[in-house]
Amino acid sequence: MTETIVHLVRHGEVHNPGKILYGRLPGYRLSERGEQMARLTGDALAGRDIVKVAASPLLRAQQTAKPIAEPHGLVVETDERLTEALNHFEGHRIGHGEASFTNPKNWKYFVNPFRPSWGERYRDQVERVMASVRDARHTAEGHEVALVLHQLPIWLTRRAAEHKPLLHDPRKRECRLASVTSLVFSGEHLDHVEYSEPAAALYEGAVDATGGKLT
Repeated sequence: MTETIVHLVRHGEVHNPGKILYGRLPGYRLSERGEQMARLTGDALAGRDIVKVAASPLLRAQQTAKPIAEPHGLVVETDERLTEALNHFEGHRIGHGEASFTNPKNWKYFVNPFRPSWGERYRDQVERVMASVRDARHTAEGHEVALVLHQLPIWLTRRAAEHKPLLHDPRKRECRLASVTSLVFSGEHLDHVEYSEPAAALYEGAVDATGGKLT
């Protein structure tokens, strides 16, 4: 059977001094450390047989994809299916002000964690990312592809691939900044999932998506 690998790469650290849940908001770029993370991940993938690099349309993903594509002489393609999950609270600090858990007008967004009721359904995220993965696998059969996107869609796709429930504890996601979740296919069959953290040396003091310390 022909082996094809689709790498799901999470973007690096984002410049977010306001500790905002930025979601799909435009203009959120990588921090200086995030740029270093992207270069480390690019270095880790430079020796791989990558024939295609695609990324979410959001700036942080595009910036992370560039040093992955360059060693292979590739242009970063944009795939809308790789975008961040829609979240009602984007633009706010979670638990503060308009996004406060104690604000009665927000209670309707917390009634169903299985959907989830505060944003894009988990199942919808998996479906759109897996559609991109299938197209990438077909295009690059026998080679490797890097798709650069965001933590939640990656983690949900991995859980679906491993036949695990999509409902999960966000604190236990194994999908850190600039990490690589690799879907290894044998023919059309997903054989197994691998995970690596090329930028782990930069995690100390790094800030994750909502402004919390990564370590």
